[in-house]
Amino acid sequence: MRIILAEAFGDRLRDLHVLNVGCSTGIIDSELASAVGFVTGIDIDVDAISFARNNYSVHNLEFRVGDAMDIDLPDASCDVVICAQVYEHVPDPVRLMSEIERVLKPGGACYFSATNRFNIIEQHYKLPFLSIVPVSWANRYLQLLGRGRFYYERHMTHGELCRLVGRFDVEDITPRLLDDPGRYAAGYMFSGMKLVIARILRRLAYQFFPGYIWLLWKR
Repeated sequence: MRIILAEAFGDRLRDLHVLNVGCSTGIIDSELASAVGFVTGIDIDVDAISFARNNYSVHNLEFRVGDAMDIDLPDASCDVVICAQVYEHVPDPVRLMSEIERVLKPGGACYFSATNRFNIIEQHYKLPFLSIVPVSWANRYLQLLGRGRFYYERHMTHGELCRLVGRFDVEDITPRLLDDPGRYAAGYMFSGMKLVIARILRRLAYQFFPGYIWLLWKR
């Protein structure tokens, strides 16, 4: 992420205000703080924010309890927004993207990483086809395996994701990661046969690729 943002913004990155929506326990924020002007991390999870505050304390980093669908920041107040694997967790992803657009400055960008609904192994429960089957089936699937009562995540297909971010200019970073994973410190995700298969899938059926990394530029 840091390398991608550095390529996008160059030397300006050190002066930018970054907002991370759904920051959880603050690991990403703590890493970014050394490279940018200021980082604000928000999450609705009170315990996660408490952990972040207790473990990551630097002068240009703050954590707030907050709702990603109702961000408590002024219009056009952020240069960069991080939205990493968040859209499937919120009740209204359209409102989430509207809020991100609102707080971004003109010419600012959102680092958006998203998992495709058509992912053989669902990323949260590590169960095959969980995100693909109808929700009622997914609920029953979890119940039968004793993994929970309800499947709350709502993943989108590639086409649905494109429509979700339609108000932005989309720069697809995913192919760059596949072409040179070492450059982007993504070797842990793409290596060996996994990289070969990913490159084939990218060329033949990109709409079924497991996930995407986009920069969403505010017009």
